[in-house]
Amino acid sequence: MRVRVQKWGNSLAIRIPKPFAAEAGVSQGGEVELAVSRGRLVVAPLVAPRYRLRELLASAVVAPEQFDRMLARLEQFVMPFAAAFQ
Repeated sequence: MRVRVQKWGNSLAIRIPKPFAAEAGVSQGGEVELAVSRGRLVVAPLVAPRYRLRELLASAVVAPEQFDRMLARLEQFVMPFAAAFQ
């Protein structure tokens, strides 16, 4: 698909057609990585890493006998809020 490059302040801009944005997972206000590769513009959506509580705690310096107890307490505190972050 061809689109026209337009001036936006001191920069140049292109419009991303809605079907392209949807397929690429790009939305208004979202962040993208912009690069030039072999003379071509490359735009890719930034994907935030997803962490699991068990993985984060496993990487922490915690005595093995305390790990399960800490995880249970944290899950008890965090779980009521979990639905808001999914």
